[in-house]
Amino acid sequence: MKPCSRNRKLIACLVLDELDARKAAALREHFALCEGCRRYWQEISNVAEGLASAAPDSSLEASEFFHHRVAEKLQAADSSSMLENLTAWLRGAKPNWRAALPAIAVLAIAYFATVAPRNHSNLPPPAPLATQIESASGSESDLAPTLANYQKIANQSLEKLSDLLTKQGNKSLPPAPVYTASSFQLAEGSF
Repeated sequence: MKPCSRNRKLIACLVLDELDARKAAALREHFALCEGCRRYWQEISNVAEGLASAAPDSSLEASEFFHHRVAEKLQAADSSSMLENLTAWLRGAKPNWRAALPAIAVLAIAYFATVAPRNHSNLPPPAPLATQIESASGSESDLAPTLANYQKIANQSLEKLSDLLTKQGNKSLPPAPVYTASSFQLAEGSF
């Protein structure tokens, strides 16, 4: 018969005299009712007594090779990077995906919140609004396809916006390059 799962840790604490008197008394009362917990307590008590009575062998000595290997392992553990430690922990742990996915999302948002502003600083500043309005004063079909221009035309009339979009959609696009197998030259010795 198995011990109660909620009592296993308490039984081990009782054997090691780590439990307060009230909990110990309640657990001993439980032993009278539960044969599984009582047997588990007896087995753990026997193991603890065996370990306590065993005397260490004083003739055993560690070799110089053992000390050298322990020192190497300690130095390797100290020199490993935090990323390697995190990777090893993640491989060994079975993450709770309900907690891990939101944490990953928060890290991704934090990363992009710090990196995105840096990348936008390299972009040229937008054209002043006056320049956009001047270009709009010419023919409406020659407007640059920008959101500001589309908004300006839409504020004037939705029919003008529809006409503009139709004209721009009917413009022919420059021809796309056509690639054929003969247009590629293999580098010598590539195969």
